[in-house]
Amino acid sequence: MAAADTSSPRERYRAQVREEIKEHAREQIATAGASALSLNAISKRMGMSGPALYRYFASRDALITELVKDAYRSLAGTFHDCAAAGGDLPALARALRDWALADPHRYFLVYGTPVPGYRAPEDTTLIAAEIMSVLLAACAAEDAPDAAAAGLDEHLAQHRTWAEDPADPPARLRRALLCWTRLHGVLSLELAGHFTGMGLDPSVLYDAEVRSLAAR
Repeated sequence: MAAADTSSPRERYRAQVREEIKEHAREQIATAGASALSLNAISKRMGMSGPALYRYFASRDALITELVKDAYRSLAGTFHDCAAAGGDLPALARALRDWALADPHRYFLVYGTPVPGYRAPEDTTLIAAEIMSVLLAACAAEDAPDAAAAGLDEHLAQHRTWAEDPADPPARLRRALLCWTRLHGVLSLELAGHFTGMGLDPSVLYDAEVRSLAAR
């Protein structure tokens, strides 16, 4: 049974307006990119004055931060659901691609070119760490050292702040990091249209990467 909503009418109205602002922002980003995001343009579309809109989001960066957090929460939820259903590394990889293809602009907001002049606050990276924790758990089955990656393992042993558990062995960190970078490499190229005209199916290439990573 769902918990009763104890918020006041004013709080519910404020939440509704904030969601409407974010929806307009997502439409604007889809049309012109995150760097062109304009609170004044959104206020005009909503029939609000600029100062009125700024009561809901104090700045462009505050609005971008909310959109970035929403995107990270969405992917973290997707990963948690996949893991709870018994999903292994290939299943997580497929879930990542499905999530990215469902909304490429959301994907590029967090994994694309940084928005000029914007710097995400620290608590945003904490949400992103949830995603990596699920991936690390999926990589736990194989922690064998790799002589060819000894330098990377040593580096990761010294710089493990992106991992939640300081006890994770470097081999596991390496495997998760290589999975993350290689999968995003294929996804970013696909979503940016760089495979157009090459006569190949990006899903086949992605699946091949997934099989290769799962076999490591």
